[in-house]
Amino acid sequence: MMGFPGKSGLAQGGAEAVRPTVVRAPTASRHRRAFGEALLHAPQTLRALVRADEIWLVALAACVGLGAGFVVVAMNMASQAMHEILYDLPRGGRLSTALSLAPLRTVLVPTLGGLGFGLVGLAIARWWPRRAVDPIEANALFGGRMSLNDSLIVVLQTVLSTGVGASVGLEAGYTQAGAALGSRLGRSFRVRRNDLRVLVGCGAAAAIGAAFDAPLTGAFYAFELVIGTYSIATLAPVVVAAICAIGVSRAFLGDIGSFQVSVPSEIAALDYLPVLALGVLCALFGVLVMRGVALTEEAFRRTGLPLWLRPMLGGALVGLLALAAPQVFSSGHAALHAGLDAPYSLPLLATLLLLKAMASVISIGAGFRGGLFFASLFLGAMLGKLFAGGLAAVMVAGALPAVVCALVGMSAMATAIVGGPLTMSLLALESTGSLPLTIAVLAASVVSALTVRRTFGYSFATWRFHLRGEAIRSAVDIGWMRNLTVGRMMRRDIRTVRADTPIAAFRRDFPLGATQRVIVLDQADRYAGIALVPEIHAADAATGRIADLLHYRDAVLLPQMSVKEAATAFETAESDALAVVESRESGRVIGLLTEQYALRRYSEELDRRRRELSGE
Repeated sequence: MMGFPGKSGLAQGGAEAVRPTVVRAPTASRHRRAFGEALLHAPQTLRALVRADEIWLVALAACVGLGAGFVVVAMNMASQAMHEILYDLPRGGRLSTALSLAPLRTVLVPTLGGLGFGLVGLAIARWWPRRAVDPIEANALFGGRMSLNDSLIVVLQTVLSTGVGASVGLEAGYTQAGAALGSRLGRSFRVRRNDLRVLVGCGAAAAIGAAFDAPLTGAFYAFELVIGTYSIATLAPVVVAAICAIGVSRAFLGDIGSFQVSVPSEIAALDYLPVLALGVLCALFGVLVMRGVALTEEAFRRTGLPLWLRPMLGGALVGLLALAAPQVFSSGHAALHAGLDAPYSLPLLATLLLLKAMASVISIGAGFRGGLFFASLFLGAMLGKLFAGGLAAVMVAGALPAVVCALVGMSAMATAIVGGPLTMSLLALESTGSLPLTIAVLAASVVSALTVRRTFGYSFATWRFHLRGEAIRSAVDIGWMRNLTVGRMMRRDIRTVRADTPIAAFRRDFPLGATQRVIVLDQADRYAGIALVPEIHAADAATGRIADLLHYRDAVLLPQMSVKEAATAFETAESDALAVVESRESGRVIGLLTEQYALRRYSEELDRRRRELSGE
């Protein structure tokens, strides 16, 4: 039997720093919703079709995929255009593989770009003071509800961050926009809660699929990270969305996903020992990167700089690192393709690994917006090649080829930071077409995931939620528990008595068998405790008033508490029923909730979610 969950639960940085949460005025709210409301509710006939037949849900998912594909294309083109203009690159030149960059431009562009990003963030904090909901957070807590307006802000910030050279990837903007488009279309068609969560996953799958030209990678990214589970019912819409997005991406960007490398046709059984060791090493390095982001954010806070100036300092530091290695710029996607099979020396590999990790940590810590998906792939590839070099130094013959270690490290590192071992394994399969390599990658990714779970417990996205105080460890839908509040479950038809009521009078008004407990109020009509009827009848009437026999004087429930919090309160008080008060300050009793009823409602909701997942 399932019990109550415990108390504990591509990532993005910077939005929390520049956009405090405030209450918006009604007029401002209407203006900010204007763009989202441009997608009006679909006609009732179409809404009925989508709700009645899953084929139409698949058609809606295809529309989401097409939209996400155009978003990926537009963001790529915008970022590339900024690189060509700001860094004086030739047309089609890639920033992270540029052979020569002007030193002054290398430092000034990210520095001034960071200042511009900070000023944009300052304006957003003034005119759009709201934090965007991440796709994982939306599916875990809000039933897939996301704001398209807020997500466009994330897209803008992500493109600006990557465009000026910050060491972050575009995937945060990809998935945010794709998922928000799925949420907006789903709400227009008023789909059910579970279908809305699936459409959010469709948008994320389409975005990642288009980014890597890999439909299975995109689909399992959605299953493992955004939807939180796999089922036959969700397979068709998610895969269709990914395929549609890839069609759009190929039409405008061409084939950008495959790695042009030569891998062995088979991997010996003994070679799996170093593969598993590499998986553990990548996991530990990934944990260091994730903790490094939190420490860097704290270091920037201690500088005393205002929020909008921190990206300028971060950009300057990234620019200085880029003087030694231009590969640290931007996401490093082109540098990854170029470096997988390049004959780098061990000192150069160690330098690239250290500088890229520092640049990514500084960029996120300073407040730039973006993800670590692409960065983790680059870091893993460099660590894998460094591992292969060390292995070759201690083995006379038979060491794993450097390119194999690079691909294994790439996937294991991404699993450690982003999560999703199947996602990263399928990325290796779709990028190389090698099944033996994919099996080795899967083994290393599973070991990496297990190591991170045992030593750290979070992916980068869920680690960021933890730092904000959200107990989210996956996208599994737990939002219904927050909606199942004490205020919705409590009984309002309750009887109360005064604390100064004589025992004899209490016995007359509440005979045995009529009820088990009665809420008692003081002279100011505030909650005073609970009187147990059998205990009052067993007491000596000469002892006085019921005020001397009250229980649970300090244990109460609040109407906004979730069923999980209520269960904790019942367990702490060791009571099977508690009073519900308006607030602890007022002490005004508004209802009563029993533990038995709360458990029953919780079990009913669990069964409902199970039936939704199984398609019943």
